[in-house]
Amino acid sequence: MHCHESSVMRAPRLTSGLLLSALLPALISGCMGAMPVPLNGLNRQLEQAGGHRSPAMGERWLAVIEQRGGREQVQLIDLQQQQPVPLPGLNRADALPISVSVDARGERLALVRQLEGRSEVVVYRRSLQSLQPIAMGPGAIATAIGLRADGRQLAVQVSRDGLWQIDLVALP
Repeated sequence: MHCHESSVMRAPRLTSGLLLSALLPALISGCMGAMPVPLNGLNRQLEQAGGHRSPAMGERWLAVIEQRGGREQVQLIDLQQQQPVPLPGLNRADALPISVSVDARGERLALVRQLEGRSEVVVYRRSLQSLQPIAMGPGAIATAIGLRADGRQLAVQVSRDGLWQIDLVALP
């Protein structure tokens, strides 16, 4: 009888435990909103295209550094069309992109790249298909970049005399 009583007492606990474990994800997602969903179609396209790194997103834009044909280059992907857009004049065969960022409209891309053994910061304007070099001051080695959503300010991570610093740069 004692064995039977304990199994009866465990049954409600087990049932309430199963009920709680079944309801918990729904309760949590109800409080937090919809759960994140991977964009499988676009993820598959990115995977097939090759290796990517240094992702940066605008409203409908994804900027990445892509490994293609034995070299790395910047690529801008229109997320609505799910395809790359041309960037004439940006990718040089003799330059190695290090970090990229894009504004919300996909008009400006900021880039840290290595050229002739030194790092440089440039801003590319798609509508003009032009590059604007950004002077970082003496002894600054740029390594990472972030472009404000409106495209009017850069945050550049630099190394100066062995110390990591962030330089803010206003853009016209």
